[in-house]
Amino acid sequence: MFYAPAEAHRFIGHQAIFFIAFTSILMRVLSSRMVEIAQVLERNGIRGGGVYSFSYLVLGPVASLVAVASIMVDYILTACISTVSAVINGTAFLPLSAGQEYTLILAIIWGVAFLNILGIRENARVTFFIFVAASFVFVNLIALGFIRMAPQSAPVILESATSVASSIAQGGAGHFVAVITVGVASCVLAYSGIESVIQTAGLVQSWRDIARAYWFLALTVGIVTPLVSALALSAPIDLKAHEGDLITHYATVVANVPFGVLVGVFGSIILIMAVNTAYVASSELLERVAHRYRLDWLLATNRRASLYRIHVLNGSLYTSIILLTRGSQAILAEMYAIGLLASFVINVGCLLIYRFFQGTKDIRAYYTSRVGTALLEFVLVACFVYLAFHKPYGTGLWASVVGVILLAGIPFTRRYGPEVKEKRRSDLPMEMLLALGEADGPLHVCFRRPGELDVSTGPGDAFVTFFSPRQSIPEKLGPNHYRFPIQGGSVYASIVVILELLVEELDGRDVTIHFGWPTSSWVDRMVTGVFVHNLMRLPPKYPSLHFAMECTAGSHGVPEPTPLGEPRWPELTPSRPGSENRS
Repeated sequence: MFYAPAEAHRFIGHQAIFFIAFTSILMRVLSSRMVEIAQVLERNGIRGGGVYSFSYLVLGPVASLVAVASIMVDYILTACISTVSAVINGTAFLPLSAGQEYTLILAIIWGVAFLNILGIRENARVTFFIFVAASFVFVNLIALGFIRMAPQSAPVILESATSVASSIAQGGAGHFVAVITVGVASCVLAYSGIESVIQTAGLVQSWRDIARAYWFLALTVGIVTPLVSALALSAPIDLKAHEGDLITHYATVVANVPFGVLVGVFGSIILIMAVNTAYVASSELLERVAHRYRLDWLLATNRRASLYRIHVLNGSLYTSIILLTRGSQAILAEMYAIGLLASFVINVGCLLIYRFFQGTKDIRAYYTSRVGTALLEFVLVACFVYLAFHKPYGTGLWASVVGVILLAGIPFTRRYGPEVKEKRRSDLPMEMLLALGEADGPLHVCFRRPGELDVSTGPGDAFVTFFSPRQSIPEKLGPNHYRFPIQGGSVYASIVVILELLVEELDGRDVTIHFGWPTSSWVDRMVTGVFVHNLMRLPPKYPSLHFAMECTAGSHGVPEPTPLGEPRWPELTPSRPGSENRS
C-alpha cells in the first residue's frame, strides 16, 4: 500500500478508491483458487513451486518455462519497487540527492543478498515483533484518519463509487467489461504478494495451512489496504507531488511529523522484508528448476549451505533493472503488473484444464465453482491484454525474459528433463506386435488405466497402459503388460497410433480391442463425454478390428481416480477378454 494507491490514482483518478476495494474482493476469489491448486499439488506429491509446479503438472515443460519467466519478472520487480519505495518512504524527511538515493537503493539490494549468502534469514520472533508493532502503528493511522477526516473526504469516497456506476451505466456489456478491466488492471499492484504464499508451500505441513494463510491475508491486507488507500486518496493532498511517499505524508497530515517519520520507518522496514521475500521465493523457484534439469553449477552451496550463486544472480538482475529504469517508481509500477497477471492467468487457466480432465473426485476436501473460475480467468486475461497494449515497458521486459528462458530452457528440457528418463524406461510397441504375431488364435488388446491390477496371461492377450512422462512409469504387472508414453498430447491420439500399427502389422488376424465401461460423471469430468465420443468413431474407422466396451461383474463401483499426468481419460471399469459385446 506504500506505492500502489498513488500509482492507481495516476491512471484512473479517484476511481482508484473503489477499484482497490473491488480488487481486494477479487483477490479473495483468486486466493480460494490458489488453495485448490495447493491441494491438487499436494495430492500429486508436489510441495511448493507454485505456478511453475502446477503448470508443469498440467501443461508440461515448455509451458512451465513461461510460468517461470512470468513469476521471475514478478519477483524481480517486487524487489526493485519495494527497495525504491523503502528508500523514498524511509528518507522522506531527509534531503538526499539522486546519487545518494541510488547508493542507498543498491546498498539495500546487495545487503539483503549478502545476508542470504551468509545464511541469515529473519528470525521468527523478530519478524513477529515487527509486524505487531507495524499493526499497532497502522491501526492508529486508520483511527486518526477517521477522527481527523477532512470534510471533503467522504464526498470524494462516495463520488468514486458513483462515478464507476455512472461509467458502467453509460454503455453496454462491452463498456462494462472495459471499465472493470481498466480498474482492476490499475489496482492489482496493491495485492502483489498473493503468489508467494503458494510458491513457498513447501515450508508448511499441508494445503490447509495455505488456506489459513490466505484467510489471514484477506482479513489483514485485504481490509487495511482499501481503508488506508481510501483515506489517503480522499485527503486534501497534492497527490502528484507525493506519489512516492503518499502514506508517509498522509500520516503527517492526520497527526504530525514524528508520527509520519514512524510510519515511514516501519514502511521502509516492511518493504525491505518484501525484498528478502523476493530473494527467498525466487531462490526456491530457481532451485526447483535447476534440480529438474540438472543445472548443478547453479546449485552450488557455501559452508553455510546457502545457494550463493542464485542469490548473486538475483542481486545482479535487481541491480540491472534499477539502473535501466533509473530507480523510477512510476516506470517500475508500469512494468510490475504484467508479470503478476501473467502468473495469475497461467495458474487459473491450468486449474480449469485440470478440472476439465479430472473433475473434483480427487479434491473432495476443497474445490471451487468452475463457472466462477472461468469468469475469473476471463477478467484476468482481459487485464493482461489491456496492460500488454498500454504498458510497453512491462510487456517488453516480460517478453524478453520469456524469450530468453525459452531459448535457453527448451534444449535442456529435451536433453535433461525427467520426461526423457521415463520415456526410455517405457516399452516398445514393436515388442507387443511381435508377441501378438507369435500367438495362435484370436488376439485381445485391452486398454487399461494405471492402478488396475488384474492382468491375465493367456496367449494372445495384451494389456496397454498409457502414462505421462511427467510422472513415474506405472509398475509392470506381467510379461504381456505394455506401458507406452502418451503421444500427440492425448490418450485418444495414442490409442489411434496403436490401432494403426495393429491394422498394418497384423492384417488378416482376428483382433479385438477392449475398453472399460465409463463410470465417471460427464458433468464433473467433461473429458468423459469427449473421450467416449471419440471412441464411438473408432469402429467405422477400423472395420477390420472388433471393438468391445464392457463392464464385468463386481466392477460397477467407481475406481479411484488417477492423478493428472497419468492418462487423461475417464474412469473405465476393468475389461477382460471373453466378456465383451462386440460392435
